[in-house]
Amino acid sequence: MVTLVALWLPILLSAVIAFMAGWLMHMFVRHHRNDFKAVPNEPSACQSLGSLGLTPGDYFIPHASQSQRSSAPVTVIMTVMRPGGVQLGSALVQWFLYQLAISFLCAYVASRTLAFAAPYLNVFRVVGTVGFMAYSVAYAHESIWWQRGWGITVRYMFDGLVYSLLTAGVFGWLWPR
Repeated sequence: MVTLVALWLPILLSAVIAFMAGWLMHMFVRHHRNDFKAVPNEPSACQSLGSLGLTPGDYFIPHASQSQRSSAPVTVIMTVMRPGGVQLGSALVQWFLYQLAISFLCAYVASRTLAFAAPYLNVFRVVGTVGFMAYSVAYAHESIWWQRGWGITVRYMFDGLVYSLLTAGVFGWLWPR
């Protein structure tokens, strides 16, 4: 059995590499640029929504507590963010910590299932599978239950595949021998 302490370098390095891969994909590949549609007459929509005094949170229209559920002309699921939207610095720190947590979970499973000096491909297979499950599998429920377009889900799953393959490669390369 391999200790988690012995895996500190692949944990840290795989998180850094996955983080950088995400930056490169979002800056240069830009495959998520059309994930969201524009609302017709956006200024009017913003004014109408703003007049409701919505606080940051997730909303479902019509809400299950409302009796006119079946007669509503549209169904809306929306997230209202705080003024100013995403705080990039805070979001990037949280994203890196999330990637670090996934690398740690990959290390935990691999350390409990693989021996010292395990072959590269064995390490790659275990870490890649755990990484893909952590980065990608949960996105499917968004399309199943919330009708998010499957194209968006597949693109996020592709991102997760890239992150998991990079993570698996780092672990395979740096696995204790």
